[in-house]
Parts: sequence; C-alpha cells; structure tokens
Amino acid sequence: MPIPENRPATHAHWSFRLESRFGHRNITPELKKLVTESRVRDGLAVVWLAGTTGAVTTMEYESGALDDLRRALETLAPVGAAYEHDRRQGDDNGFSHVRSALLKTDMSIPVLGGELQLGTWQQVVVFNFDSKPRERAVVAMVVGA
Repeated sequence: MPIPENRPATHAHWSFRLESRFGHRNITPELKKLVTESRVRDGLAVVWLAGTTGAVTTMEYESGALDDLRRALETLAPVGAAYEHDRRQGDDNGFSHVRSALLKTDMSIPVLGGELQLGTWQQVVVFNFDSKPRERAVVAMVVGA
C-alpha cells in the first residue's frame, strides 16, 4: 500500500541519561505512544540511537535476561582487554565500541493494525556501554498509512 503523499512521518526525539558500561532503559512505552499518536495502521516504526558506544535491541526486559546479556557481552568484548581503539586514541572504551557494533544502533519494527508487532515479552531497550555515564539521544519515526 503506498504512503499518501500528504501524510508526513511522525517522529520523536528522546534523550535519556544512562549509567556507564551497561546502563539501560526500556523505551517500549514511548514507542507505543508514538505509534498511537501517528494514527498509522500499517507501516514501520524505525528507531535510531546516535553514537558508537550504545545500542538499541529487543529483549525480554527483566533482571535475569539483563544479567545474561551482560555476561555474554563481557565474554565477547571484556572490559579491560587490549583494544586497538584504546591504544590509538588513548581511550578506555574500546569494549563499548565493539559491544555497540555487535548489537547495533537501529531497528525497524512492523506496525500492523495500529500496533507494534512485538512478541509477548519483547521490549525495545536502549543501552549505554561507554565507560562514562552518557546522555543517549534516540530518534524514532513511524511511517505508513
């Protein structure tokens, strides 16, 4: 179904202060509200996180799943390991760049019948992996008809 030319995308900018190394926030309520306000019945919700040391993903947002993800990321990209980024930049956050690249900074979620097509326990979660607390900027957009 083509998008009507006179229907602009609905978008929002959110900013969240997140703790260092594994700060997180569930943005599903904000995203659902944006979809409702957009009045889009069928389309896409797109989420973009600005930066190279954070990520946006879907997961079951509960303490056990968060602990499991933290352990998995520590195995794949441990804090304190030798990273070329740290050596070349005189920095201490090489691990956070790797974690961001693994999880990604964007996603698209189908909207059908005016609702995000998320699974029962699936939430949209923003992470800060940087070695310092950060203000994380998120842009979300809903397009469709």
